[in-house]
Amino acid sequence: MSLSHHATHDHASMPLAPTIQAKEAVQQEYDAVIVGAGISGAILAQELTRAGKRVLLLEAGLGRDLSQDGYEKYLETFYANPVKDNQAPFPRNPNAEMPRSPDLRKLAQGQVNSEAYWVQSGPYVSDSVHTRVLGGTTVHWEAKAIRMLREDFQLKSRFGQGLDWPADVQFEHLMPYYDRAEKLMGVSGDAQAQRRLGVEYSADDYVYPMVELKASYLDQIVAKGTQGMRETVAGEEVPIEWTTFPQAKNADPNPAYAKWNDGRPYRPMGAVSLHQNRDGERCQGNTNCVPLCPVQARFDARKILVKSLWSGRAGLLTQAVASRLIVDPVDGTVTGVEVKHYHDRASPAHDTITVRGKLVILAASAVENARLMRASAVLNEMPVNDLVGRHLMDHPYLLCWGLLPQDAGVGRGPSCTSGLCNFRKGAFRRSFASFAADIHNDGWGWATGAPVSDLTTLVDQSNLHGRALRDALQQSVARQLLLAYMIEMPADPESRVTVDPAYVDRLGNMRPVVRFKLSPYSLDAAHYARGLSSRIFSQLGAQDHTAYDTGDYGYVLHKGEGFAIRGGNHLSGTHVMGTNKGNSVVDSDQKSHDHPNLYLIGPGSMPSIGSSNTTLTAAALCLKTSEAALRHLASL
Repeated sequence: MSLSHHATHDHASMPLAPTIQAKEAVQQEYDAVIVGAGISGAILAQELTRAGKRVLLLEAGLGRDLSQDGYEKYLETFYANPVKDNQAPFPRNPNAEMPRSPDLRKLAQGQVNSEAYWVQSGPYVSDSVHTRVLGGTTVHWEAKAIRMLREDFQLKSRFGQGLDWPADVQFEHLMPYYDRAEKLMGVSGDAQAQRRLGVEYSADDYVYPMVELKASYLDQIVAKGTQGMRETVAGEEVPIEWTTFPQAKNADPNPAYAKWNDGRPYRPMGAVSLHQNRDGERCQGNTNCVPLCPVQARFDARKILVKSLWSGRAGLLTQAVASRLIVDPVDGTVTGVEVKHYHDRASPAHDTITVRGKLVILAASAVENARLMRASAVLNEMPVNDLVGRHLMDHPYLLCWGLLPQDAGVGRGPSCTSGLCNFRKGAFRRSFASFAADIHNDGWGWATGAPVSDLTTLVDQSNLHGRALRDALQQSVARQLLLAYMIEMPADPESRVTVDPAYVDRLGNMRPVVRFKLSPYSLDAAHYARGLSSRIFSQLGAQDHTAYDTGDYGYVLHKGEGFAIRGGNHLSGTHVMGTNKGNSVVDSDQKSHDHPNLYLIGPGSMPSIGSSNTTLTAAALCLKTSEAALRHLASL
């Protein structure tokens, strides 16, 4: 199928090539210019091109992975990289740098860590990341696809914390978009089990597109060992129950879903390719969901991005870093996006171009959207809404680890299949934040660097080798239980993203200056979760090996105890939605209050995040916004 340009003077009828040259991008005015080709940008591109609109996607990364071969190269890079962090598959690109946890270090009071891409000065140093490659952070996400709860939208009014969502974007308004997002992403799960946890659906018989990924052997051991265990919190009795998570990973299609799919069975999405459309591989339990699923059973944004490119109405300009929005000083209209188009990641050489669209849609990430808005204000010497960049949120993670008395088959199944979600709702939220706990099927890797750290200890301290070393390593790793507590973080204006001309990247663009503030509300939840882990380990007969290093970059003290807090990569809240520019950056359609043709989309618009991963809710919001954008274009 050819997607190349045809020679014609009628620009409106010209199909666009999948990847285009900078000179082509400059010569046209698009219906929409979308900055960022992650999940949010991909959804807007898909919906707009389906309606016949012409779209230009700007991607800061190299964009060479729209094929199986490109994905395989990522896998090869990951396998060869001695550091196995979330960004390990992606080669360094100084022209579009991104945060990487190995760059972090503990800061002394008042120190600034300016070597890493994010400039951080505390009081808490986060290791959260966002990924500047085609497909965005979904290229390495864990793929949990969990709906927010009704009470999560009213955090301020119900529990006195953070912000509420605007009255016209409550849970009931997002319900149909959640349905669509689950179809778009191909979610597998057990809706009935989720209902018991307070999750709501559009109909009593609604089911997910695919059946649940079954609980791992490790999950079953934990569930059986804690059966009947209960906690009393704020006068309420909370059962300790482990249920599987809904996940955007290919399992077997659910026959009952045909009712919600125009009578047709759901067809799992396959490997990304511009040249073929294959049925998706089913999850094979490689325990390598993060950072890369070896068989592409996990959803990532490239799977829908290629559909827009197939349409002939979307152009993709890669190696294109948006550096400034050009704004009409009279009415605030964004008249263009200034782009630094670099030639190669080995060199800072670049051309500066300007691209134009009737609508400009920022879909880079909560951090990058705020950075671009703040940098544009500095470069344009214009004021910016003070709320831009504020209310930065993430899910702080507390890790607790123990050694089970029996072989639990660690290393089998997806990286995470089950968790404890009974603490996502309840009256206790007046006292401390909600949370959900994951069972990790890959052992203590996130917490201690296992199994490499185990291997080093067995060799250096026990002088083991050969069969004795293999046996000892197997006996250790197979019994490792890691509980990862994902804790709610309410919006706080003191947690924010700003810029400073003193800190720039290799292209001269201002880098994000990031400040996280962890509230007592969230830290009280971490304190409770630590005690809960001790009780769970005791119930299981497991040895508690949890120990936090005071020199860890995420180390914090609270109520006389120290914790090493990890980032959840669920960056949100820097352009929150609301009713006016005095309380928000965007309206309920994610359209800027200050710029009539500008949309800031994605998790950055969320006023609260509850204790569910943010991608599904962001996808639902973007499906809603696509309808508003089409109405907007129709009115022009």
